[in-house]
Amino acid sequence: MSDERQKLGRFGEMLACEYLVRHGYKIIDKNYRTRGGEIDIIAQKDETIVFVEVKTRKSGNFGAPEEAIDERKQVKICQTVECYLQSNNLLDREFRLDSIAIVLDVSGKKAKVRHKKDIYIDNY
Repeated sequence: MSDERQKLGRFGEMLACEYLVRHGYKIIDKNYRTRGGEIDIIAQKDETIVFVEVKTRKSGNFGAPEEAIDERKQVKICQTVECYLQSNNLLDREFRLDSIAIVLDVSGKKAKVRHKKDIYIDNY
């Protein structure tokens, strides 16, 4: 991944964390990695653990950011969620997967944030 794309991704994750905190979420962890994947943000809202995939784009020219969370990506996220829950003894806790899509305007000074709750795949 290019340095510019990494910076854009980190910037988007920072905006997503700010958005979540403003909406009553507590950030538990960021960039949780396992051998099989990564979860951008792990947060908590009330008693629910929320695993968040963040996608950031400079424009919508190549489709909506959340369209990049395809079935293959969702399977990797689910496997990583399982690892997190097991390694932290949280298998009995309620959880969900969310996405946050961020599109920056041309100047990079404004952002549109779309938070989709409870994304999932039927066959996982």
